[in-house]
Amino acid sequence: MHKSFRNNLNGAQTDTSAIAGLPPALVALLVQLLALSVVLLLVATALLQQWRIYEWAVLQGLIAASISYPLKLSIWWIPIQLFFTPALVATLALALSPLWFFAGFLFIVLIYGKTYQTQVPLFFSSQEAAQALASLLPSQKNFSFIDLGCGYGGLLNKLAEVRPDGKFHGIEAALLPCLLGKFQEMVSTSDKTIRWGDFWQHNLSSYDVVYAYLSPVPMQALWGKACREMRPGSIFISNSFMIPGIRPDKIVELSDFTESALYLWQIRKDTE
Repeated sequence: MHKSFRNNLNGAQTDTSAIAGLPPALVALLVQLLALSVVLLLVATALLQQWRIYEWAVLQGLIAASISYPLKLSIWWIPIQLFFTPALVATLALALSPLWFFAGFLFIVLIYGKTYQTQVPLFFSSQEAAQALASLLPSQKNFSFIDLGCGYGGLLNKLAEVRPDGKFHGIEAALLPCLLGKFQEMVSTSDKTIRWGDFWQHNLSSYDVVYAYLSPVPMQALWGKACREMRPGSIFISNSFMIPGIRPDKIVELSDFTESALYLWQIRKDTE
């Protein structure tokens, strides 16, 4: 993810806004249907009648990916659109039992939770991000830190190793990553807790630092929640994604493979 790509992600607040605010997954499906219609039309006009089905699938993927970009679907939808139909054709060719598809569906739900609803993919904070965060943590002992959408708690583990004097918390809505995090919590000696739940329902008033690595979609609403609940003097940190219209107090560029940045805002009495 180069800086231009990061800017594209930050600008994804308008994702699918050109199509009456439809959910991205629905837009992606409609694009696939449109691409299929184009392929079927070409087949009906004898242009592709000599092609094999996997060649039709590749063409449909190319058409769907080409349509998705001008419709302002987020950048990660492009490879999904490109490989969806070829992967479907390849899977059908294997003649797998329907139980495998059901098991795959359950596995995806357990890992990603309600990503289709929240529009927040599964991101992992890099080692460089963890090092930068460690240098930004409060100097006093027993400070409290929470990671909103902590996954399996990898970032919390790294920070707790560097700052054992802090109290680290995480909240995760996806069940399987949360269970993995809870297992690590049981075998760890650091002051770290991970809970399963919706961070929108979790009060942020008891934390000195609130960290989020989400997506552009929830940032405006999350800033409103932070302003209502966080104490003056506490710090809100976002990895990669800006709050629209709110200039950060500090930007820490990261030298990881994403070339992303940490954006910091200090909560004040007059913060809005």
